[in-house]
Amino acid sequence: MFDEKIKELEAKIAETKAEIETATSDLKAMLEDSATADLNEAKEMRASINAKKETLNTLTEDLNLFKDMKNEPQTAETHAVRTEEKTMREAVNEWLHSKGAVASKELKFEGKELIVPMNAAVTPTQDGVKKADSKPVTSEEIITTPLREVKTVLDLKQFATIHKATKGTGKYPILKRATSKMASVAELEQNPALAKPEFENVAWEVATYRGAIPVSQESIDDADVDLLSLVTEAAEQIKVNTTNDAIATVLKSFDTKTASDLDAIKEILNVNLDPAYNVSFVVSQSFYQKLDTLKDKNGRYLLQDSIVSASGKVFLGHPVFVVSDEAFGNAGEAHAFIGDIQRAVLFADRQELGLRWADNEIYGQYLQAVVRFDVKKADKKAGYFVTMP
Repeated sequence: MFDEKIKELEAKIAETKAEIETATSDLKAMLEDSATADLNEAKEMRASINAKKETLNTLTEDLNLFKDMKNEPQTAETHAVRTEEKTMREAVNEWLHSKGAVASKELKFEGKELIVPMNAAVTPTQDGVKKADSKPVTSEEIITTPLREVKTVLDLKQFATIHKATKGTGKYPILKRATSKMASVAELEQNPALAKPEFENVAWEVATYRGAIPVSQESIDDADVDLLSLVTEAAEQIKVNTTNDAIATVLKSFDTKTASDLDAIKEILNVNLDPAYNVSFVVSQSFYQKLDTLKDKNGRYLLQDSIVSASGKVFLGHPVFVVSDEAFGNAGEAHAFIGDIQRAVLFADRQELGLRWADNEIYGQYLQAVVRFDVKKADKKAGYFVTMP
């Protein structure tokens, strides 16, 4: 039975994954053709994809349940029967615990009712069946799958310019924006020389970040879930926290500005930043709260939903990404990086490793996480670190 159900669920999971991939490709193709894109239809397709993902999660949980129960060993418990003479309390308890299946000779019945003689009256506080007495037949509900704590984890590395470094140190050339112009030339005159392209070299030097988590073999063997996969997931989150902290430190080093209202933010977008930059907002939670309450002259909120933006939100036409307050400062402080983060940050990615090996001395395993990288400010004019009081 288990094998048939497992095969059925695996087939449904494969079918659902294929449907999600097909629907996602269709949605992307629709949105890429802006001339024929129907946003209402796109939203319906997006909702359908999300529903299929929920179905996929449910099927995966069902599959894991059947696999776990298939491997669950069956146990048989044997209960010894006492043959010696019982007290009235013991006889009553045994009759109650067995739900009437075991009746000792000390008990008397009228029909189906138990009759206790007056000289053997039961004192409720002493002879009553309490929770402690019913433990042998009362089980506890035990949840063995841990519920992950909700945290705001946005991987900032995905927005930076990533250079796959092959050495421990190096320089990355950044092409400066051309400011010269061409001169008008009469017919058949020689071409005048154009200004040479200017580069700014960004020097980087890789640092190594590493750590290890020892896990006893007993905990691995006795856990009801895949303990090593949970530890690996925790290590991956630690890696993201490490790279995020380095990137946030660089973003905070950009020229600072204070934006007390909507007009100040518009000035940054319209005047301070070159129109050629691909601007986005990377904001703390408190800054996001302030953006979420800004309205135009007609009372309409300026922060809008968007199925095109990767973050799902846009402000004044630019995508908005949210990090925790602590990433840019302290809790309650409203900070943001406004600019072209890809032009602003160079991420020299040297190596990223997750190693696991057994140690016979401790009878366990070590999970080692290693990341080697450096983060540097690339284009100094690509953005501003903004505070909203």
